[in-house]
Amino acid sequence: GSSSSTATEQNGTRWAVLVAGSYGYQNYRHQADVCHAYQILKKGGLKDENIIVFMYDDIAFNVQNPRPGVIINKPDGPDVYEGVPKDYTGTNVTAANLYAVILGNKTALTGGSGKVLDSGPNDNIFIYYTDHGAAGIIGMPEGDYVYANDLVDVLKQKHEAKSYKDMVFYLESCESGSMFEGLLPNNISIYATTAANATENSWGTYCPGFNPGPPAGYTTCLGDLYSISWMEDCDIKDLRRETFEQQYEAVRKRTRNTTEGLGSHVTQYGNMNQANDLLFSYMGSNDNSTSYTQSESSPSLLGSIFNQRDADLLHFLVKSSKAPIGSDERHEAREELRAEVDRRKRIDDNVDQIRWRLFGRESDLKNIRPQSQSLVDDWSCFKMLVRTYEKYCGSLSDYGMQYTRVFANMCNAGVTKERMIAASTQTCS
Repeated sequence: GSSSSTATEQNGTRWAVLVAGSYGYQNYRHQADVCHAYQILKKGGLKDENIIVFMYDDIAFNVQNPRPGVIINKPDGPDVYEGVPKDYTGTNVTAANLYAVILGNKTALTGGSGKVLDSGPNDNIFIYYTDHGAAGIIGMPEGDYVYANDLVDVLKQKHEAKSYKDMVFYLESCESGSMFEGLLPNNISIYATTAANATENSWGTYCPGFNPGPPAGYTTCLGDLYSISWMEDCDIKDLRRETFEQQYEAVRKRTRNTTEGLGSHVTQYGNMNQANDLLFSYMGSNDNSTSYTQSESSPSLLGSIFNQRDADLLHFLVKSSKAPIGSDERHEAREELRAEVDRRKRIDDNVDQIRWRLFGRESDLKNIRPQSQSLVDDWSCFKMLVRTYEKYCGSLSDYGMQYTRVFANMCNAGVTKERMIAASTQTCS
């Protein structure tokens, strides 16, 4: 139909923010997810001026990419890289820029295209974020993590500014439920779903050596399970007729029922009434003219998914096994693998020692708090402990992020900055 009929149906503008919070070829899948999401919204009729994309942009032309300039999000899928706006790339993919974009605060931006959510009270906003995460944090390739309390505070500020009508937030990461659990109010017109509850891993998919796997030449996973589940659902459904609740059910089933009995629990937060909204009112209409075929929904028993936190190990392993024996490439991949395994062991040991120095042998700091309670009572304490650890012991990395629940529980147990500095310097200096 003409644009005027769309305007009367909605009487507002559809906006979207798409974020891939990682970098490196071993994390191909996150940027592939974001590119695919862009194509869905573009096909739905959203304009580039209303779609703001954060991605490091080191995948399409990476030397390891077997199809230079092309990114795919499923084994036989089309190129999803073409036309994707490069609003915030490289070192401009930061938490600070994301907050500035959401709040429409141009003066707070550093670098990038300058595009922000310049939205008004009749507008709908869709935010999709895919990356590594852990209890209370999601990753960024540059600068600080996105902390749960900061993200929710920004969303509350956006609501107080009356600069949207309704918002939907889709979040893919390990322990993604912890970003909203006990934090996201149900009365600020935001409906959120997360790939996992507050304590589980999320999963990469279309991984090498698994079925369905990527085409020959790919050493990395092409997508993430929750992400491809909602996007492949959009690709085949009529967005004018499907509600968020219907999509949630489809995504929940596909993300949980994997052949291995692995998978995660997709979880909903915020204003549940919005689950009755049509996808169309945020994503536009694809006129159901889909170019995708339905993915094989029953993969073979070889397994179809891989833990997000270990996907980089899989990448180095596959890379080394594909390289000719004796080649520099094989040597390099083996070195990368060994270095990553060493780094993981070092982080495990560091956290164990710090825990022991603070609490003695018997402490269990992996305790889960009751549902509906947020991760930590004092978020500034939590950030301080994470930053203190990283200052003395180095970056937690995508792998070590899993220990943030330990740091949160240290705060809940009253650990002070002084004690944390002492334990960290004794362990790591």
